[in-house]
Amino acid sequence: MFTRSWFYRSKQAYKTLRMGNFTSAAPGLSTSACTQFVQDVVSSNCVVIFSKTTCPYCKMAKNVFNEIGAAYKVVELDEHNDGRRLQETLAHMTGARTVPRVFINGQCIGGGTDTKQLHQQGKLLPLIEQCRPCCLSTSPEGSGNAQYQHNQS
Repeated sequence: MFTRSWFYRSKQAYKTLRMGNFTSAAPGLSTSACTQFVQDVVSSNCVVIFSKTTCPYCKMAKNVFNEIGAAYKVVELDEHNDGRRLQETLAHMTGARTVPRVFINGQCIGGGTDTKQLHQQGKLLPLIEQCRPCCLSTSPEGSGNAQYQHNQS
């Protein structure tokens, strides 16, 4: 027979799982491997957006880079096997757990609102222009889709 307290505990466990607060102990990248992955992606690309596919702020950041024609690398955390661990790593590295986490020239500039604000202030393009010349696209819509990162390793 199930008791009221068992039902309550089960309901709370279900909510925790459903809300994405559950930290899996499943094998995957170690903390140091996640840190190395983030550092490798950020150091190999002028603009990197750590994103989630359903996040409106992530879409806002991508739209800004598309508008100015800047190429960017996207790591969709909700489609990555180690997305939760990567997000925790980003929280430790940047001080914020929210997405997007936008990096330009190796430095985190913040999230979607920060990216849009820098663009509106005319400060975003100069940051990108300090990067390697490969990061500026000639197409008006940018090349974010061509730079899409969906690597499950």
